[in-house]
Amino acid sequence: MKILLVCNFRGAVGGISGQVLLLQKHLRAEGHQADIFNTKRPLLQRLFLPITLFCKAVHYQVLHVHCSSNWGFMPAVLGVRVGCLLKRRTVVTYHGGGAAPFFDKHSRLVQRTLCHADANIVLAQFLEQVFANHHIPCTVIPNIIDGGESHHRPRRQLQPHIVCTRAHEALYDLPTLLRAFAAVQHSVHDATLTLVGTGTQHAALRQLAQQLDLHNVTFAGKVSNDEIYTYLDKADIFVSPATVDNMPVSLLEALEAGLLVVATRVGGVPDMIEHEHNGLLFDPGDADQLAALLLEAIRTQPLHILQKGHGSVARYRWENVRQPLLTLYQAATH
Repeated sequence: MKILLVCNFRGAVGGISGQVLLLQKHLRAEGHQADIFNTKRPLLQRLFLPITLFCKAVHYQVLHVHCSSNWGFMPAVLGVRVGCLLKRRTVVTYHGGGAAPFFDKHSRLVQRTLCHADANIVLAQFLEQVFANHHIPCTVIPNIIDGGESHHRPRRQLQPHIVCTRAHEALYDLPTLLRAFAAVQHSVHDATLTLVGTGTQHAALRQLAQQLDLHNVTFAGKVSNDEIYTYLDKADIFVSPATVDNMPVSLLEALEAGLLVVATRVGGVPDMIEHEHNGLLFDPGDADQLAALLLEAIRTQPLHILQKGHGSVARYRWENVRQPLLTLYQAATH
């Protein structure tokens, strides 16, 4: 098959772009032609995007569009309309954790777009309900993890070394993590925290760390996908304090690497993490609850949870995702 992957592509930076790169790699390995059409372009070029995509898409059987909320929904609007004009099979994967308010606010645009796609994919069951509330059919197919056992380090002891690889943006609520770490460090003096990434909140986070008088906090800055596992390997506990989420690849990477995952009960995260089974969950914004979970884990050493967490990654591997996805594609050839 010839498949055109349409998205706001930002290179090997994780998120939607990282998933599109993985999908392209696996499709090409199976002999399909899979190319990326980037809708993220300078303003002047955006004016000609419909024509540019139309001329490109005419050579493909399937358009697989990847989108999210707000301006991230633009690839869906563009891709579905071009797909309809060309009578090409159009599949949309919706990645946004903030679907409910976005769909409510822009219900007409969302329905007119997604109901004209040949198939819609959501990553987690909570989004399936959001789509159902707006009478939009969809299929649940999770994200892909492609680490392999080479990234896994079995832990024989849970050290108080904490890492977070979420972007320094407001929705990931890293101040809650810093406040929780202050309580942890008060009791466990050799505890460490590494924050990988950057964003609009970076300077404010550094200032907060100084105000809290934290030590052993490392701001690692922007790191490429290839380097992420280096930082995960040095830590034993991964924390995601996000207030909005879908199916974050960062959690899958942490599970793959063998870390204890501690994350908020938001979006699709409870579909991935079962509390005290393959990870730990806490309420968003609750620094006291997060600190208590971290201190209890350091004290009790729940290594069985780490093992269950690593084992749960199997469902996200390509061999378990490929057939439902290819089934949606293959309708284009009949």
